[in-house]
Amino acid sequence: MKIQEADAKSLLVAQGLPVPTWELARTPAEIKAAAGRFFEAGLARVVIKAQVLVGGRGKAGGVKLAASADEAADVGSRILGMDIKGITVRKVIVAGALDIEKEYYVGAIIDRATRRIVLMASAEGGVEIEEVARQNPGAIHRVSADSELGLLTFQARGLGLAVGLRDTLLSQFVAIAQGLYATMKANDADLVEVNPLAVVTETAADGSRVQKLVCLDAKITLDDSGLARHPGLESLRDNDEEDPTDAQARKLGINFIRLDGSIGCMVNGAGLAMTTMDLVKHYGGEPANFLDVGGGARRETVCGAMELILEDPNVKAILVNIFGGITRGDEVAAGLIEARAAQSREVPMVVRIVGTNAAQAARLLREAHLETATSLDEAAEKAVALARRATR
Repeated sequence: MKIQEADAKSLLVAQGLPVPTWELARTPAEIKAAAGRFFEAGLARVVIKAQVLVGGRGKAGGVKLAASADEAADVGSRILGMDIKGITVRKVIVAGALDIEKEYYVGAIIDRATRRIVLMASAEGGVEIEEVARQNPGAIHRVSADSELGLLTFQARGLGLAVGLRDTLLSQFVAIAQGLYATMKANDADLVEVNPLAVVTETAADGSRVQKLVCLDAKITLDDSGLARHPGLESLRDNDEEDPTDAQARKLGINFIRLDGSIGCMVNGAGLAMTTMDLVKHYGGEPANFLDVGGGARRETVCGAMELILEDPNVKAILVNIFGGITRGDEVAAGLIEARAAQSREVPMVVRIVGTNAAQAARLLREAHLETATSLDEAAEKAVALARRATR
């Protein structure tokens, strides 16, 4: 689950990270009022940033500076309602514009190969890190946190030294890197990144000028599977920007990922779904989706899953592969027959059901004149052939 920058910053603040003050606004009047408070605090400019769950806001015109409250309202009114990569801007962040001396990148991600949290840093901050990785991979430095002890101080220090930080800035970086690790753990996140992590100069209480590292932007992706442990995080989901297909799949309680192929797959169990997709490719086809209806799938779930598959116009054939344990084969068959009768377009389908109540399922499918298969290989081969026939 992706969350907006403002919410990501709140999670960083909860772990004690240095995030400059910001306000969220949804109307020009709110933008003007928020900007006014920053100018009253002595800031010379404010920045207005579109809140959308895609990158490239700046290039699209979704990040602007303003030197007065009236200008902020004018700029903000043009950002609100803007279309950025198909997403309508409904809210913005208003924050003080700081004089940045240097920008860094720092992020934490789960490395599934090592089953550890990996911290990454680069001296090339403020730009898309994917571009840095593509054009200059040596500029990104990594360290794997200890699976039991977490990100150790010497690891964070080594990462900071690798990107050129020294003295007090290095000490601040160590605290920030460990704070990102803590944010990952505290929220079951699978990505936490700050870009840019900026160096700014501030006036201390004694009048001296000191350099500080501050988190000017934040991006966090939460693991959906961990939300049950964090009830409060569900409220951070932005329903306005969630893909309708993802929202419907979540409502049905199924795992659904759209792919680029032409054979829609409906399977129960993630492992079996992966195997089914592999066999589709083995016989020369391409799966149009990953779809796991889960254990105990009922008629309503099957009907809903079929609707999701058929929403993709590229689907030319459907392969249903069900292994009945707690899932009843006859219940799935009844759902398929019901979905078949209500489907919006004719798409050939091959069904393989084994396990609990498989005999009853076979009888229902036979009476409904649905194509069946006794083995997964047969089912995959038939589905690929049907898809090819439909595209001729």
